Amino acid sequence: MPTEQPDRSLSLLTFNIGGPSPERAGRQLAWLAQRPEQVLVLTETTPGDGCAFLADRFTSAGYAVAYPVPDKGERGVMIVSRLPMAEASPLSTAYLPYRAVSATVKTQAGPVDVLGLYVPSRDASPAKIERKQRFLDGLQATIAHGSASGRVVLGDFNILEPDHDPRYATFRPFEYGFYSWLGDNGYHDAFRRLHPGDREYSWVGRTNDGYRYDHAFVSDPLSGLVDDCTYVHEPRTVTRLSDHSGLSLRLAVAGDEPLVVFDPTVLPEPETLF
Repeated sequence: MPTEQPDRSLSLLTFNIGGPSPERAGRQLAWLAQRPEQVLVLTETTPGDGCAFLADRFTSAGYAVAYPVPDKGERGVMIVSRLPMAEASPLSTAYLPYRAVSATVKTQAGPVDVLGLYVPSRDASPAKIERKQRFLDGLQATIAHGSASGRVVLGDFNILEPDHDPRYATFRPFEYGFYSWLGDNGYHDAFRRLHPGDREYSWVGRTNDGYRYDHAFVSDPLSGLVDDCTYVHEPRTVTRLSDHSGLSLRLAVAGDEPLVVFDPTVLPEPETLF
């Protein structure tokens, strides 16, 4: 009787880790190590000890890790993969580059570019508004034409869809406009393709207002391959690993031969002379 083959479908998880302390990073590592996704896009990284711990543990366990360390006081993205990665680097935006990290993974249908985003949040100050708009404008210039190649854009966008329920008057036209721009330029909201009418929130404020901040968009060549896209609420609602839910995406395309990896929660045995 033939043995059942493991699912090799390309799967990704985006999860806001919130610049963790070493203690919280240890708990996040234990959860992430058990996740089935092949590629992890971890947003809101910092140059702190918690993020360095995660990067070191995954690297020591054989994972491919892209972690351009942000400048002091800044935030960024880390990509961790059980598939070989090529060309992993901050996106060539001229502004806040650590918030847009790109890597390429090989699949049986050709290379897939994975772009992890952590879009700046803002308050009502003109400086913060200008900062966010400048970052989004730079992205539009850099990732235009999503019909050209296989690309997945995912992360904490800190924006909402224009028909978000409820609609918040505090969000400006340029923020809703970026979501619309993606759709107009060959990108598809993977969650909405499968769940057009569902109300799901990845972040909930203190007044119990829900926001769908975390997204996964796929370019035209991948749009018909979206097999599953669901929010993972446990780390936000139960274990309190973050104030964000994760978002899991699976594409009906097989990834390349995976790396040989080990449990990152277990320290490797020290080498001996005998």
